[in-house]
This record gives sequence, C-alpha cells and structure tokens, in this order.
Amino acid sequence: MTTANKLTLLRVVLIPVFLLLLLIPFPGHKWLALAVFVIASATDYLDGHIARKYHQVTTFGKFMDPLADKLLVTAAILIFVQWGQIPGWAAFVILAREFAVTALRLVAASEGTVISAGMSGKVKTFSSLVILCVMMTPFHSLVLIRPGFTFDLLGTILMLLVTVWSGGEYFVRHGKLLKLK
Repeated sequence: MTTANKLTLLRVVLIPVFLLLLLIPFPGHKWLALAVFVIASATDYLDGHIARKYHQVTTFGKFMDPLADKLLVTAAILIFVQWGQIPGWAAFVILAREFAVTALRLVAASEGTVISAGMSGKVKTFSSLVILCVMMTPFHSLVLIRPGFTFDLLGTILMLLVTVWSGGEYFVRHGKLLKLK
C-alpha cells in the first residue's frame, strides 16, 4: 500500500474519532474534535501531493480520496444541522452537489473520460474545510453585522455560493457527457 493511500485511510479512520469527540461532551471535547478535523483535512492535501510527486496515483486512491473527503465534510455538516448551525435545506444543496458531481464523474468514467478536480472544486473543498473549522469554535456564534447575522450564517452562505459555482462549472464543462437530446 502506498504512503498516499495510507494517508487517505487515516482520514477515513479519523472520521469516527472526530464524530465521537464532537458528540461526547467533556471539557475541551470540541477543541480536540477540531484538532482531529484539521489533521484529517491536512491528509487530503498531503495524500494528493505525495501521490503526484512520487507517482503513487492508484485506482484505489482515485476512488477513496474523494470519498474520504465527502465523508469528512458530510459528517461535520450533519452535526451542524443537528445543532442548528446549518439549516437542513442548505445541507441538502451542498450534499446534492456532491452526489451530482460524483454521478457525472461515473458517467464520464463509463465513457472512458476522467474528470479531474477543477480549481473551483479545490476552492470549494478548502473553503468548506476552513468554514467548518470555524464553526467548531466559540466564534461560530459571533454576531458580525446585526443580530442574527452570525459566522454560522455567513459561513453557510459562502459554502452555498462556492458549492453552486463549483457544481455549475463541472456541469458546464462536462455536461455534454449526459447527451441530453
């Protein structure tokens, strides 16, 4: 097993650790959960960097890396829906984009085409990870402009905007694979 694949598997193993730390209250549990989330998020960058630099790109990595990313982000988003920090409908839009782009990639693969992560997808992932990190801190409820306009709301708006932009870009670029005629 390659180093890149081991890092991807580490990210998957850290997801239940992250969830347990976030959900089982004890002094400092959210800070520990945040640390695990940051470590798991860092493996996303590291595994891709190592895979490309050391020619460790594998079929397993192509499958597991995006799945691990989606599982990590989905875990955090669903907890924040449960806690009332992200509205359910916003989580649905974010997750629907993930399903739609994954389905588009499957169609592309069946046609012999690989859809690599575009810049908008990388921006979406990075910005979502940063926003979710802040949502794990006491600053998430900070009022920014007026009462009711907290970082949670701003973060959700930003995630939605970047998510819709990124998903739209994938479909504008590769929608022809769907052959809607």
